[in-house]
Amino acid sequence: MSIRNFIRILEEKGELYKSSQFVDPVFEIAEITDRFSKQPGGGKALLFENTGTDFPVLTNAMGSYSRICAALGVAQLDEAATQIEKLFKNFTSPTTGKIRLLSELGRIASWMPKTVKGRGTCQEIVHKSPDLGILPILKCWTNDGGRFITLPMVHTKDPHTGIRNVGMYRMQAIDAKTTGMHWHRHKTGARHYREYKALGKRMPVAVALGGDPAYIYASTAPLPDNIDEYILAGFLRKKKVRMVRCITQDIEVPEDVDIVIEGYVDTAEDLFMEGPFGDHTGFYSPADLYPLFHVTCITHRRDAIYPATIVGIPPQEDAWIQKASERIFLAPIKLAILPEVKDMNIPAQGTAHNLTLVQIEKTYPGQGMKTIHSLWGAGQMMLNKILIVTDLPLTDYRELALQTLARIDFHSDLIFSKGPLDVLDHSSPNFAFGSKLGIDATKKMPEESEFPNSPNIPNAEIPIAVISVHEPTAEQIYALGSQLFADEELASVKVFILLDDTVDISDFDIVCWLVCANIDPERDVRLAKAPRQQIVIDACMKYPKNYDFPREWPNVVTSSETTIRSIDEKWESLGLGNFIPSPSLKFLKMKKGDGAVVL
Repeated sequence: MSIRNFIRILEEKGELYKSSQFVDPVFEIAEITDRFSKQPGGGKALLFENTGTDFPVLTNAMGSYSRICAALGVAQLDEAATQIEKLFKNFTSPTTGKIRLLSELGRIASWMPKTVKGRGTCQEIVHKSPDLGILPILKCWTNDGGRFITLPMVHTKDPHTGIRNVGMYRMQAIDAKTTGMHWHRHKTGARHYREYKALGKRMPVAVALGGDPAYIYASTAPLPDNIDEYILAGFLRKKKVRMVRCITQDIEVPEDVDIVIEGYVDTAEDLFMEGPFGDHTGFYSPADLYPLFHVTCITHRRDAIYPATIVGIPPQEDAWIQKASERIFLAPIKLAILPEVKDMNIPAQGTAHNLTLVQIEKTYPGQGMKTIHSLWGAGQMMLNKILIVTDLPLTDYRELALQTLARIDFHSDLIFSKGPLDVLDHSSPNFAFGSKLGIDATKKMPEESEFPNSPNIPNAEIPIAVISVHEPTAEQIYALGSQLFADEELASVKVFILLDDTVDISDFDIVCWLVCANIDPERDVRLAKAPRQQIVIDACMKYPKNYDFPREWPNVVTSSETTIRSIDEKWESLGLGNFIPSPSLKFLKMKKGDGAVVL
């Protein structure tokens, strides 16, 4: 399916707005997209036809449940997980005959990517004197370090095995022929870079944009290292991906993508200070050193469309892409790692790595704890910060919170550990390493705890209190916690959440986002002395001057008041339906200063 076919599907579903008026890729496209992506259910996809370049820009394309399903060619996301389970059972069942096995192998072979001769439709137009300025590259947020390619499929190869990897790493446009290459140290692209560097070789790279939405999804999927993402794309489409060789680099890309940026990374070259960037955490990721990507050629279809996404304060489009991975990769977790797992939920407010909920079928004591430790050692789950394991359904957050707080013992059911964190985590004193919190919220068996399991208490209030504080110091937070624990009138409150007084504490989605983003569990979760069942969670900003915090603390991501006013004034002429106010209006007061970091 081409991106044009996908756009037609979205139009037929009433899921797309087109605008023929000029909208600036610098700030304006992001501000409009932010307004739609935060609408209930994800709003509409947007096609900006007049961008000041020859390329329309498509945003928020997969930013709803129905659109991510359409992108992957399924009616429900669980269909893919069901198909994986069926495949596994066919191969492992003793009743499966040889003919059936051969048939299954034949089906799998039909999904494998295939390199074809000649040029693809992605090479209809060739720019051998490339200029990134022909592309409508977005600058999304006020303090971004520049324009960023935000939906690139970055193709690299292992220099020893030739095995391909396709990852999604943002790319800051530096000049007409150079970008940054922001691959995190945990990612396969970074491993390939280290191996080319050890060999003293240049690293060929090809960046694809657009094409079948299944390609875009596959490039974000948490596949094991050395598994080709186009096998997953072929499985989702039940059709092999046809690859063509690039014009100037020895690397292949899908023949039907929209745009290809070819080039290399010189591993002998000094790193470049890339960023800052308004990131999916809702905060700016700071400027840091990353490799440079040198463009040698740009090719594209005659009717190419430039796909882009924006990230920032959740929810955004990336939450729906993450939802696909949550549902699709549930099957491999159950089949290969933890058969007791029944369900998994990664809330948007946890911005992918900060919060995960897991339901298990519990049959023996300690199984909840075992699940926590197992998942922290499994692939990208190693980056998780808060992991809650329960035997209750994950469908009703309110009921889950109520029953969890009724049954857990804070002194025996909480696990504090340490390990790798996402490099975008700003709360830990150390870069990409810090503390984690596991919560065993399963019903306890007699061998596990003396704390009785409370009966179900529907219609009760959740025993959580959220308290606003004004620019506290670490000492003031500690003193406040002691006062709360000592107040007998508050004995029924189990969880006290402390937040800055610039936060709208009536919006529990915002509260949850900031709790997940701003805490280092070992430092910021304090337990009352046993047998009292209370905790204080310090989710305030850890401004360096107030907390003696050793790292820079980032500002929240918002549009400027100037950009907001500009879009307000031209909204009616853009043909985008009913007016939607800017989400940034709610968050501007949370900023401290005008920069990407708090001074």
